[in-house]
Amino acid sequence: MNWDDTRDEAADERLVDPTAERLVGSVADGEDQAVEAALRPKDLDEFIGQEKVREQLDLVLRAARARGATADHVLLSGAPGLGKTTLSMIIAAEMGAPIRITSGPAIQHAGDLAAILSSLQEGEVLFLDEIHRMSRPAEEMLYMAMEDFRVDVIVGKGPGATAIPLELPPFTLVGATTRAGLLPPPLRDRFGFTAHMEFYEPAELERVIHRSAGLLDVEIDTEGAAEIAGRSRGTPRIANRLLRRVRDYAQVRADGIVTREIAGAALKVYEVDARGLDRLDRGVLEALIKLFGGGPVGLSTLAVAVGEERETVEEVAEPFLVREGLLARTPRGRVATPAAWAHLGLTPPRRSAGGNGQEDLFGA
Repeated sequence: MNWDDTRDEAADERLVDPTAERLVGSVADGEDQAVEAALRPKDLDEFIGQEKVREQLDLVLRAARARGATADHVLLSGAPGLGKTTLSMIIAAEMGAPIRITSGPAIQHAGDLAAILSSLQEGEVLFLDEIHRMSRPAEEMLYMAMEDFRVDVIVGKGPGATAIPLELPPFTLVGATTRAGLLPPPLRDRFGFTAHMEFYEPAELERVIHRSAGLLDVEIDTEGAAEIAGRSRGTPRIANRLLRRVRDYAQVRADGIVTREIAGAALKVYEVDARGLDRLDRGVLEALIKLFGGGPVGLSTLAVAVGEERETVEEVAEPFLVREGLLARTPRGRVATPAAWAHLGLTPPRRSAGGNGQEDLFGA
């Protein structure tokens, strides 16, 4: 491996986990993973939100149990933090089967996958996170394993290489991905059940927060839960993280009870505003509006103005800003919407009849 390869891999890792250090980031760090293990629901009845997915998955699992067969392979797609890993564990629990957990980036060779598949027990659930990042040779081996419960192990090299068929016990693959569009059609087609995880409504997040508060022994009222839910960006993982930070504030600077006022004061300390925007999000909007008159402006120029990498702005800040209707991507560049001006307490300039904004931008 040369130094150029090493730098490329490091860059890829930064892009995979760009939100790890943000309070409102949807990627789980070590602390999140430890807490999530304690807060995860154990069955479908306990799982909050994703009503359609829960109903459909319940039918799939009940039917499999009635037949005495393993469940169909399941593909779960959606943003990080919405419960894909939790659902995979629930699938295993509902089927009374053990679960094996791995990830796409960890499987870089077909032999890695063959070793995992050959050690599975009958009925076992294999959870493959970030399945779209699995290597192509392993992906092609997975086709046969999912469809025929068989893999061909290649022994030797060159003309003398021999393919030895290896029978596998029936198992259930649960694949999770944040980018379903990157999965090749032959792989998608082999999943018997596919589901897309939607962002949560504030009322659903309030239920999540009340449940987590009970497990964490945190006293919280209805308004306090609503305040946290409104800043959680539709993601249970973020809601639980904000709850823990608000709990710390309440214990140190108040009487330990989380109210609307305490939650608002705590999240102000952590720079998470009423719509869930943090320092980076507001920095992007402020640069776009105050330096460039609301745009349009190119991504690279905007990133320089914010003092961040281009990839950080594009992969970390922009998705939520676009989803909230605060920023628009256009062929000419990024543009702040009227909602963004209003959020920062500013009045958007009047555009000319031509609608291109150039006259206002240059004062013509």
